[in-house]
Amino acid sequence: MDEVLLAVDAGQTGIKLRLERPGAEPVERVLSGVRTDQPLLPQLADAARHVAGSVRIDVVALGVSGLTSVEHDAGELRSLLPWDARVLLAHDSVTSYLGTLGELPGVVVASGTGSIILAVGPAGVARVDGWGYLMGDAGSGFWVGRQALEAVMRAHDGRGPATSLTPVVRGRWPELEDAYVQLQSDPAKVSVIASFAQAVAEHAATDAVAARICREAGEELALSALTALRRVGAEEAPYVSAIGGVLRGEHVRAAFEEAVLAVHPAARFEAPHGSGLDGAAALARLAPTHPLHALVAAA
Repeated sequence: MDEVLLAVDAGQTGIKLRLERPGAEPVERVLSGVRTDQPLLPQLADAARHVAGSVRIDVVALGVSGLTSVEHDAGELRSLLPWDARVLLAHDSVTSYLGTLGELPGVVVASGTGSIILAVGPAGVARVDGWGYLMGDAGSGFWVGRQALEAVMRAHDGRGPATSLTPVVRGRWPELEDAYVQLQSDPAKVSVIASFAQAVAEHAATDAVAARICREAGEELALSALTALRRVGAEEAPYVSAIGGVLRGEHVRAAFEEAVLAVHPAARFEAPHGSGLDGAAALARLAPTHPLHALVAAA
């Protein structure tokens, strides 16, 4: 490709950008994540300008977390940029899929702070979950962390079994009975809650409460994956790829794979072909006949 391409993978944890110029090594940067409580498109435009500097960009291709139908407007984003560039804008579930499975049919399960599932098959495209921490994101890092905090408070009250997660939570809030007030007033509460998912994974081998949470997270993610596969009319041996920090935990992944295989015994678990940033770059080469093409706004 002879054009100068700026690929963007924008999430709540960070905005990853890659500048690709003919004859030059790609340049990558990571900026602070998008704020979903603020207008999204100006944040993306600011990030693009910051990384490009004085370089003139021909194509800006973006995969964006939390992209709503109102902001899925490539023309509006283009008007905020200083270049007469072609803009390709998609939800990050699309770019995660392209970066993970590429042209293969199947399902991609992404579970980090949030969770979202996208499947491609004979009947088209299906998205499952990704509805945010208040309405969805089952099996996500937030979901796991929230389950951990509830289990600790149940143990504290005597409503539930003792758990080794209690000292972990006390490490942040020594007075457990004050924790809920401090947490509710914390503007970073979503990421704070999700941060406990790592401890849950680490304790799952020796703590029954942590093991249960991991098992249920894997089963929730499998349910979403199987639902998406059913909706797209998947064949008997679909490709299944699972990405994100939650699924790097062996206990969550084992429960996930077991539940998928119970329905699709011939499922093929595929290692990711690339990253979300690779998927954003792939938008510039996406064929009009690809099922995901219809989900990309262009201007």
